[in-house]
Amino acid sequence: MKQRNFGLIGLGVMGQNLALNIADKGFPVVVWNRNGERTRAFLAENARDDVQGTDSLEEFVAALEVPRRVLLMVQAGGAVDAVLETLAPLLAEGDVVVDGGNTWFEDTERRESTMRARGLRFFGMGVSGGEEGARHGPSLMPGGDREAYAELEPVLQAIAATTESGPCVTYVGPGGAGHFVKMVHNGIEYADMQLIAEVYDIGRRALGLDASALSAVFLRWNTGPLESFLIEITGTILAKRDEATGRPLVDLVLDRAGQKGTGRWTVQAALEAGVPIPSIAAALDARVLSSMKAARVEAASVLTFESPPKEAAQAWTDVLHDGLHAAKICAYAQGLQLIATVGRERGWAIDLREIARIWKAGCIIRARFLDRIMTAFGAGSRLDNLMLAPDFALELDRELPALRRSVELAQRHGIPVPALGASLAYFDAYRTEHLPQNLTQAQRDAFGAHTYQRVDDPDGEAHHTDWL
Repeated sequence: MKQRNFGLIGLGVMGQNLALNIADKGFPVVVWNRNGERTRAFLAENARDDVQGTDSLEEFVAALEVPRRVLLMVQAGGAVDAVLETLAPLLAEGDVVVDGGNTWFEDTERRESTMRARGLRFFGMGVSGGEEGARHGPSLMPGGDREAYAELEPVLQAIAATTESGPCVTYVGPGGAGHFVKMVHNGIEYADMQLIAEVYDIGRRALGLDASALSAVFLRWNTGPLESFLIEITGTILAKRDEATGRPLVDLVLDRAGQKGTGRWTVQAALEAGVPIPSIAAALDARVLSSMKAARVEAASVLTFESPPKEAAQAWTDVLHDGLHAAKICAYAQGLQLIATVGRERGWAIDLREIARIWKAGCIIRARFLDRIMTAFGAGSRLDNLMLAPDFALELDRELPALRRSVELAQRHGIPVPALGASLAYFDAYRTEHLPQNLTQAQRDAFGAHTYQRVDDPDGEAHHTDWL
């Protein structure tokens, strides 16, 4: 049996496409799947000399060049631990194992520590881009031992998406840094999708535009500052017709959204770190509310609302464009601040410019303005928040009136816009020198003696008053 450059375990859709991508780039690959039938079916469909399958993990390990490089593409959670428990005893000191699933970063930290104690080098790597990205070029976010990255870099750079700024892969940081960044990427993705959905909803319910007209709007927007993968596919989706009825297919899709956990994890991590990410949290809440379909149908017949007449679409599409763009800036600012904050706390030294660079292609949130985010977090930057970058601050100053008007329009028509509203509230709270939490602190002290500090001595001793 010929020895191969790279090994891959797990032949789901992503695993199969990554295996073929790796082989295409000149790295003969050996694959193994717990279900042998899937391995045999994959090999039958892809009969080629640079892709080899094995019936056992022992054969799989024996087929790899030393130091071995193994990518796990199995379901996050217990399945990863189960594979590692069987695989690790077969490996030798210095071998590298990569978990490419959507794994909770604390699990990656635990596994990295356990594998390091056994002399193995473990990476957690975010993989973004879906089936198409896996096959032709994903965005990759690996985190683990810095020196061991040299073993992976040639393969990862070869299979990643590429832009004029280079391959969309970088060493993110030690431990769970790679999976943390991928988790936040997905959180931003939640917010971005929800913002787009809310603008779509305003367009159809407040402006009376049908799917075809909205498709034209989104495709036009994709030629300007809003250019992004999500805007592009929105325009394409809205143009799709159902073959059976001839109606727009999107109108026949049940309004009940699912989630796989990364959005919830992002909100959980933000709460623990004390970083506000209201647009991402609102997007998560919106998905949860959408799942309450039966309750919403019942409530619609009880909690009635009479919407005013439709507005003139021509007068509003530019407003919605600018409002959506401003809200997206706020959402990205929240996610990037979460990465920066947790990165500092854990000593990961994450380079936000590099993160923006590798998100430019391959990943789901790729967008034109990532070039400008790269500039904002360039060499020597000490930027605390993306909204404070001069370029983005000027843009927000120009576009915030449009976001306010967009939210006002939705409210006037009884259209829920939790993410647009949260982005606006985030901006307003962040730019406000004096918030009403002085009253909150006074209330807490009044009913629970929680104490407070004074504005004339903000770093001084805590005070308590008998308010009542």
